[in-house]
Amino acid sequence: MEPDLFTAAAEERQEKDPAGSPLAVRMRPRTLDEVVGQQHLLKPGSPLRRLVGEGSGGPAGPSSVILWGPPGTGKTTLAYVVSKATNKRFVELSAITAGVKEVRAVIEGARRATGGFGKETVLFLDEIHRFSKAQQDSLLPAVENRWVTLIAATTENPYFSVISPLLSRSLLLTLEPLTDDDLRGLLKRALSDERGLKDAVALPEDTEDHLLRIAGGDARRALTALEAAAGAALDKGEPEISLTTLEETVDRAAVKYDRDGDQHYDVASALIKSIRGSDVDAALHYLARMIEAGEDPRFIARRLMISASEDIGLADPNALPIAVAAAQAVAMIGFPEAALTLSHATIALALAPKSNAATMAIGAAMEDVRKGLAGPVPPHLRDGHYKGAAKLGHAQGYVYPHDLPEGIAEQQYAPDAIKDRAYYEPTRHGAEARYADAVEWTRKHLGRKRS
Repeated sequence: MEPDLFTAAAEERQEKDPAGSPLAVRMRPRTLDEVVGQQHLLKPGSPLRRLVGEGSGGPAGPSSVILWGPPGTGKTTLAYVVSKATNKRFVELSAITAGVKEVRAVIEGARRATGGFGKETVLFLDEIHRFSKAQQDSLLPAVENRWVTLIAATTENPYFSVISPLLSRSLLLTLEPLTDDDLRGLLKRALSDERGLKDAVALPEDTEDHLLRIAGGDARRALTALEAAAGAALDKGEPEISLTTLEETVDRAAVKYDRDGDQHYDVASALIKSIRGSDVDAALHYLARMIEAGEDPRFIARRLMISASEDIGLADPNALPIAVAAAQAVAMIGFPEAALTLSHATIALALAPKSNAATMAIGAAMEDVRKGLAGPVPPHLRDGHYKGAAKLGHAQGYVYPHDLPEGIAEQQYAPDAIKDRAYYEPTRHGAEARYADAVEWTRKHLGRKRS
């Protein structure tokens, strides 16, 4: 909704006395050039540049956009910059509090402003995923006819949370999690800028590193923690924010973990070995250390997928689908909710029956290939579809298994050099027991000799 008398007065007081506002609010960029990160969205001619008036209007005017990204990556900030930089009428709604009535009021006001004053309207709709299908439908005429230029923000996958007609009428802009370098630049600016802490306190490297871990790619969280820790340091009369002061302020201990050093690999190794050893509690401990240290959740998910095949395999055929589903979920939701998904997968893998038979099988097969044990494909297995193949003896004598009562044909499949090799040696653990029975039966019916 458009600002009322009280909102306008509050904003005016904030502009006159910014010191009373939170640091995250004071440090909001005033132009797109001050925005930290998301440079892939800020190139000349980009939709956001055009929204602030950098480009032509008319039939090639700016498009409505949907901003999709994790919390703290700058969705609201970008809308704020547009509101300050554009000469258009800017209206903000939140899907938490607004409904169809409020949307229709904004659209009607936009039509009057366009018709009466030639003033275009930009509508910022925060958390659009909270709108129902009917509520999102109410936006369609305004977006389609460009009565408003919509900037919608969401932390949820828009392909699941935004209706297709609205997606097709808007440009989807994906915001990436902020890197540590992005956040370092932001913290440096907040420490020195006149709108920020004005060099009142210093931030040592070890404290900065822990602050980055706490932030987890979220700029708002980084600035909130910095402000609280700086206030505590100044109250103590300290010239810099010590690691102890930061820990006391945010109630979060610094985890001894370097994402680019030995701890990164040691803890990851301990997680996988604890899963392999079926110690679910130790596995959860190492998982928690990685999460608290700000490890990339996609890295953890990749390790779990490897573990599912390397250490569990066919002893529990559901292990790999669980790990893959966890990786897909983590990529969609990010932290903090991704911790729940990673816990789910870690527990399932740790308690699953174990088998490394699949790992050993491919290892043994690859070792033979490296030794040169390959040889030509048996003639009856070669492709016989092309002209002249029959003259070469290709596919001649091949027995089609589906023509036989038991669905298995006693014929040679492997090259001569490895025709009696047995690579897969299943265990009797969990579900792999039935694969062990199947391997024994099929090898017998194939007339295979063991070597």
